Amino acid sequence: MRIEEDMKLDFKDVLFRPKRSTLRSRSEVDLNRTFVFRNSKAEWTGVPVMASNMDTVGTFEMFRALKQFKMFTCVQKHYTKEQWNDFNAACEPDDYDYLAISTGTSDKDFERIHRICGANPAIKFICIDVANGYSQHFVEYLRKIRDVFPDKTIIAGNVVTGEMTEELVLSGADIVKVGIGPGSVCTTRIQTGVGYPQLSAIIECADAAHGLGAHIIADGGCTCPGDVSKAFGAGADFVMLGGMLAGHDESGGDIVVDEKTGRKFRRFYGMSSDTAMEKYAGGVAKYRSSEGRTVLVEYKGPVENTVLDILGGVRSTCTYVGARMLKELTKRTTFVRVTQQFNSSLASQPQNVGNTNPSHKPEDPCK
Repeated sequence: MRIEEDMKLDFKDVLFRPKRSTLRSRSEVDLNRTFVFRNSKAEWTGVPVMASNMDTVGTFEMFRALKQFKMFTCVQKHYTKEQWNDFNAACEPDDYDYLAISTGTSDKDFERIHRICGANPAIKFICIDVANGYSQHFVEYLRKIRDVFPDKTIIAGNVVTGEMTEELVLSGADIVKVGIGPGSVCTTRIQTGVGYPQLSAIIECADAAHGLGAHIIADGGCTCPGDVSKAFGAGADFVMLGGMLAGHDESGGDIVVDEKTGRKFRRFYGMSSDTAMEKYAGGVAKYRSSEGRTVLVEYKGPVENTVLDILGGVRSTCTYVGARMLKELTKRTTFVRVTQQFNSSLASQPQNVGNTNPSHKPEDPCK
């Protein structure tokens, strides 16, 4: 047994230190990134914010909404070959720049992805997703996928340490997914005691991946646009969102109506939850436990409103630190350790009370 005593940090532990900036407006900030991937050699340009491959987020409907912003969707793995064929019939060639097909690591998963990619060769990205990216079986499966699909860009994870990031890259991954336990409906840290503070995981894994010419995704832990900015500032190439994109028209999950208030909710659950395992595996196997929870997320309407809020927040971060392009953000980032993020004393109070014009907002120097 050993103990690492150096401090590890999460999003809540830091704030950006503002710096002098020549930017006059958020509109001057360019959020597009261009990457050339290490193993596939493919080039990609877009806004590197991703919808998670959860079946309550990574839907075809979510893809159609996010592609308008050149954002990415890791499509959930439970769509059938027939559903993929119907989807592909309506796709334009450029659409495949903004989606990945997801897979697990079983023989059944391999047969499915081989069948779908064989029928739809335009698919460019494969996301191999497991809770525990430290398994030797996972590494061997990644090598198998790389051998069978040498020209595909492969996303693989999840891990939280530099040495395993390097292992996955050298085994064929182009993009490593980083995060164990930070998600809003993930209970891995409670059930297993395993995890790593997400900000430190991003910093360490980004350093390892970038040293090999590869990339990472910060997967999980973002609760607001400021957290998305912090992930980019820490070195993430992509940021993957689950809970922040749940509850919308384009999200999956049953709609539930509160009979007393009439308020609408959508069901949102982790992919290792009782709900997901009952839906796809007939229940939780006796040798394991559920590592996810099921919650009701208040209905939020079209996802476009949330997307604009997230991207606007990241642009605003860039104006505070003087980053004209998103790729400059990590170079312009200095984090300061904090014990409090914001003044929450009136957070539960009604907004705009006493304001005769609710749409009026104070003058904003960044506008």
